[in-house]
Amino acid sequence: MFTVRPATESDWPGIWAIMEPVVRAGATYCWDTSMTEGPARREWLDSPDPTVRVYVAADNDGALLGTAQLHANRPGSGAHMANASFMVAAVASGRGVARTLGEYVLSRARAQGYRAMQFNAVVETNVRAVKLWESLGFRILTTVPGAFNHPDQGYVGLHLMFREL
Repeated sequence: MFTVRPATESDWPGIWAIMEPVVRAGATYCWDTSMTEGPARREWLDSPDPTVRVYVAADNDGALLGTAQLHANRPGSGAHMANASFMVAAVASGRGVARTLGEYVLSRARAQGYRAMQFNAVVETNVRAVKLWESLGFRILTTVPGAFNHPDQGYVGLHLMFREL
């Protein structure tokens, strides 16, 4: 059993514990795999973007199982479109954390007045994520061939995914 809630400053060590292995693996995010904790915190929790909202999934003991970041896809004339990123701890894989975070973030985006959500860079080899987002109503609008240099599979595509809210 777990709950989803807004992240707090005290959640950072747990968020970093989820984030660091994902960053180091280099298989799902277009981030430098040598990113250190300070820049990661600024990217995820302490972003200067005023639209950023961060959420965590926590078990009954308070251990963090996953995290999500919701924000406007672009500023100004693009601010009506949401964007989000998700990470789940390896130990929580298969427990429904990503689905629950996805449903929660979609409901928060709707409540915040966004008209749609767009994912700009879903790595095509991240099959579980693609299937999850499709099951939550997203569709692939296009795939940019070779846009992501996967550490094991070489140059693979990045999907642009979209769903109306």
